[in-house]
Amino acid sequence: MELGAFSISLAVRDLEASREFYEKLGFVAIGGDPAQNWLILRAGDTTIGLFQGMFEGNILTFNPGWDAQGQDLPGDFDDVRAIQARLRASGVEPVEATDETASGPGSITLVDPDGNSILIDQHR
Repeated sequence: MELGAFSISLAVRDLEASREFYEKLGFVAIGGDPAQNWLILRAGDTTIGLFQGMFEGNILTFNPGWDAQGQDLPGDFDDVRAIQARLRASGVEPVEATDETASGPGSITLVDPDGNSILIDQHR
């Protein structure tokens, strides 16, 4: 199963302070909207999202259909609905599911045995 590009979504208390900190580590803002309390930063192939006041805890994020640079993968990719069906068949039930009859963008949320949230978020 190919989950797509990986990033971590960080719940931050102060978006500007977090941006400044990660910029000192070599990250550069590549997207987002500070007025809406979120930014996407990248250093090489590493991507992090900073989100102030949007959710509790950090989230491991996978984006089917995208490469590490957030570009569409050429050709076929594992659609989030197919990933969801495989997970359910193996006994893993999403805490938030996507409509398996739809197509295009969709997302599912899982929680691992230690309570870590995992978002599989397809944008195409």
